[in-house]
Amino acid sequence: MKPDVDGRFWLNVEGKGFLGLGRIELLEQIDASGSISAAARAMGMSYKAAWDAIDAMNNLAEEPLLIRQVGGRHGGGTKLTAYGKRVIAQYRAAEHEYQRFMKLMRENLEQLGEGDPADGFDFIRRFAMRTSARNQFQGRVTRFGEGAVNDVVTVDIGSGIEIASVITHEAAQSLDLLREGREVQVLIKASFVILCEEVEGMRYSARNRLCGTVSRIQPGAVNAEVKLDLSAGRTLTAIVTMDAVSEGWLKEGGRACALIKAPHVILAVTD
Repeated sequence: MKPDVDGRFWLNVEGKGFLGLGRIELLEQIDASGSISAAARAMGMSYKAAWDAIDAMNNLAEEPLLIRQVGGRHGGGTKLTAYGKRVIAQYRAAEHEYQRFMKLMRENLEQLGEGDPADGFDFIRRFAMRTSARNQFQGRVTRFGEGAVNDVVTVDIGSGIEIASVITHEAAQSLDLLREGREVQVLIKASFVILCEEVEGMRYSARNRLCGTVSRIQPGAVNAEVKLDLSAGRTLTAIVTMDAVSEGWLKEGGRACALIKAPHVILAVTD
């Protein structure tokens, strides 16, 4: 049996379910009919269930989604606010991208043929690995150094910013990385990025040293997330301890360098 891919798209606010397809369709029905009761009937749900869903959304929304008008010449009714209509448009746009993602997953699974079903889940694991790394860059292979066991692959991620990766010779062959110009994705976990001061003449063992400007420091209880702006609009994310931040040399607007060991740089291809 070939594996298949399925899923549901939800938007959460503060860890709570805010919008799903059912709630969006309810809002669209209210917008079309101007009536919560009519929308509930069209959705096959009770009036109370419709109001409970609306209350749940309004409690998490920045602004009211609906305006309820009581009485009046036209007997009252309910209509969406401008904010509510924007929320629907934004959800539909995001849901469209989600469906594109699901379609891509299905197409990749279909290409696996009728072999071992585990192959399908192996693809999913590779895809998950690619999206779990905080730092993801698109680039092209500029140099390739072949060794007895491991190879060194150098990738340009834009405007001459090069990152070297050390991978096995077998992996380099299977990913078809033995040629210049090969498109490749570079993935680096934020925890693998070591930050240091930008000091001339510093000696270090890591193969990769990328320097830039600290654009943001997001402190946490134990660790902090640091954004380092490189040239060509590239941003590198690192996770450092709060002790390192408290030392004072690492501050927003200041300069810093990222040290990344080549074996910690993961390369992936899409074809």
